[in-house]
Amino acid sequence: MHGDSMLYHRDSCLGNNSGSSAVEFAILAPVYLMMLFGMLAYGLYFGAAHSLQQLAADAARISIAGLDTAERDRLVGRYLDRHAGDYMLLSRQYLTYAIGDDPGDPTQYRVALRYDAIELPIWNLYPPLPMPSRYMVFGATIRQGGL
Repeated sequence: MHGDSMLYHRDSCLGNNSGSSAVEFAILAPVYLMMLFGMLAYGLYFGAAHSLQQLAADAARISIAGLDTAERDRLVGRYLDRHAGDYMLLSRQYLTYAIGDDPGDPTQYRVALRYDAIELPIWNLYPPLPMPSRYMVFGATIRQGGL
């Protein structure tokens, strides 16, 4: 009888795997959640970068309506000040810009934008993850009309 109970005990331990799923979940869940939140945070960062590039292109196109450099600068500056916050994930208070004729080619008008991405959630990620630059820099150049 003693040998039969030992055999039964050994077989029941080998066949009992009810806790293995909980252990696997405990090991994999943090890794999965870190990957998920990382993808979301990077997605928001890339979305803001795309919005900034679109803002630069739109501002450069606005410059075509100006008849001279002063009017182009005024139109583009006003557009950036009024509409930067309308672009997804951008806030006007974190945007700086340089606008004007391209010094190397006066027939080109240049818009250079710099955005401080400090408010984006990517900076809340776990430190060992590779982080992008806090400052996004994009620009656009357009040929002045009629030249």
